[in-house]
Amino acid sequence: MKTRTTRALRCSATLAASGLLLTACGSSGSDSGQAGTASFEGRGPITYVAGKDTTGTVQPMLDRWNKLHPKEKVTFIQLPTDADAQRQQMIQNAETKSDAYTVLSVDVVWTSEFAAHQWIDLLPEQRFPLARMLKPVVETAKYRGGLYAVPASSDGGMLYYRTDLLKKAGISRPPTTWAQLTADCAKARKLPEAKDMSCYAGQFQKYEGLTVNFSEAVNSAGGAVTDANGKPDVDTPAAKKGLDFLVGSVKDGTIPREAITYQEEDGRQAFQSGKLLFLRNWPYVYSLAGKSEIAGKYAVAPLPGLNGPGSSSLGGHNMALSSYARNKATALDFIKFMTSEETTATFLKDASLAPPYAGLYDDTALVKQYPYLPVLKESILHAVPRPRVVQYGDVTSAIQREAYAALTGTKSSAQALKDLQKDLQQSAAQ
Repeated sequence: MKTRTTRALRCSATLAASGLLLTACGSSGSDSGQAGTASFEGRGPITYVAGKDTTGTVQPMLDRWNKLHPKEKVTFIQLPTDADAQRQQMIQNAETKSDAYTVLSVDVVWTSEFAAHQWIDLLPEQRFPLARMLKPVVETAKYRGGLYAVPASSDGGMLYYRTDLLKKAGISRPPTTWAQLTADCAKARKLPEAKDMSCYAGQFQKYEGLTVNFSEAVNSAGGAVTDANGKPDVDTPAAKKGLDFLVGSVKDGTIPREAITYQEEDGRQAFQSGKLLFLRNWPYVYSLAGKSEIAGKYAVAPLPGLNGPGSSSLGGHNMALSSYARNKATALDFIKFMTSEETTATFLKDASLAPPYAGLYDDTALVKQYPYLPVLKESILHAVPRPRVVQYGDVTSAIQREAYAALTGTKSSAQALKDLQKDLQQSAAQ
């Protein structure tokens, strides 16, 4: 971010002393993390702000709310599909103290940043059934012990693969390592119907998806972007092995060259149209692929890693309340409605969105209908969060810049990681 609020500038002074750890720059008036700093008053129309709904399931849910609350209707404001653009528009709205945005659908990694800058309100924990949710998911909604958002969906990356082609090639299991993935692809591509297919893709365009995929590669090789204390630790042999896998795969064609332009939807469409044998993507793809020409011909598995199953970056979205919004009593009720077990189960069924509630993953009927749920649950429980830092915009921009330079060949993996380590250290010292 080039612009900062006055409070954000004061916060940066403490970052130097604590590396990239979250600092004590949250909402004033409540160091205990208890709710009560915001006044949840006012009823009437509100807005719901989220990225473009590519599943077509959000508006029907809002219609259900609006039918039940004709005097407290919700208007859906759709932002671009690009996560970076969503974040920037939400920040711009907050910095102008506009009341145009009421309830925000925030990427899980933004919660801490938005809370630290007082762009979102501290929420009353007792209003929400957090104890029934997966613990790693609930933690993404907290900052300094206080609840600043409510989990609406989680996300764990999974490996989508063509079961029909692997079976025909004599491969009876999905790959668990990168070496197996490469070997399986080479074997499957000898089939006449697969000779023009590419092997593997994820999200490698220079945007938030690249931060996710880079972090997964590093973590899946035994490395880390930041250590347990939040300090940069990316210039290591393990991190280099992770980045080398991505860079080497682009060079040898395992990852097709066009995949460095892919966001989530690009990869989904390539997989559905028969261009890819393997795809790293989120669970929402499962239901959409089931309506495509490869219906019944694919399955999911844990992401592969260097020496065994890898680690996903923890994804998902939380619902937060803009500090500058009106009609906050209505907004709080709406957040409760949208994050209820009933609503999130509907989004699971209609859009393959990973629910935050633990019980839904163990529901026998749901598992029969959605066989990917056990894989997804394990992905979420073993996922590694992206850096939870106040200056997240600076951190993710640095990761994207250096990872993309390595993927496109303008820097070696070693140089990109050295430069990234320096960039992250500088961010901590600002």
